[in-house]
Amino acid sequence: GMSDQILYEDAGRVATITFNRPDLMNTITMTMLSGLSELLLQADADPEVRAIVITGAGRAWCAVLDIAAASSGEGIGGDGSTGATGEFDLRSAPPIVLNKIDTPTIAALNGGAAGYGMDLALGCDIRIAAEGAKLSAAYTARGLVPESGGTWLLPRIVGMSKAAELLYTARTLSAAEAAELGLVSEVVPAEALADRAREVAGEIAANAPLAVRAAKRMMRHAMTEDFEDHVQRQYLALLPLFATKDFREALTAYMEKRPANFEGQ
Repeated sequence: GMSDQILYEDAGRVATITFNRPDLMNTITMTMLSGLSELLLQADADPEVRAIVITGAGRAWCAVLDIAAASSGEGIGGDGSTGATGEFDLRSAPPIVLNKIDTPTIAALNGGAAGYGMDLALGCDIRIAAEGAKLSAAYTARGLVPESGGTWLLPRIVGMSKAAELLYTARTLSAAEAAELGLVSEVVPAEALADRAREVAGEIAANAPLAVRAAKRMMRHAMTEDFEDHVQRQYLALLPLFATKDFREALTAYMEKRPANFEGQ
């Protein structure tokens, strides 16, 4: 069931979602996709959760969609009949909610992110990689294109020319190469990954959550707005923040030279 394939742990202000099919390199099934969407929405709706870490069990972070499972009715297509002919109807896949939520997401890349997994990693706000992790843009080598926004995300992260090179050559990048391109923000030893991801999540969680969520929302809108429209939106986002308890607490803490204690109000 979904509960074994994807795990959810809520440790105070940081929620952790773990892909849990280590024997199958965390390939994604329809059940897992639905579960991921549900858990992301659950975390986003929880006022206590201020950051979400997404990681994998075993040697992989998250590999491709599970094509084999599709033929058993588990994968994309869902009813079994589609899988048998190899025709997958992605329209029946659950909606992608990763790009709609306002809670910051950190991909803690413990291992390979390939295909659908790479798209999911790109959709997270911050990527931190273990030394042995790889990012594989091997879509065209499989006769495919990115399934979940990769062609929208990749050029925005690394620029058009480098994105073209990675996609057309179906390149697989080491963690170090990914860091050089700015595809991951840092590389740490495997045994330090979970702690480092939690540490960054903790730094995020220490700040005013309404402001952090607004900042994430603003950056999302900035992707599709011109400057003038965006500055108007910024102004409208700022007004309610001036009226929050957290803004008053920030001022008071500054005056009293102490760390602020934000409640998300």
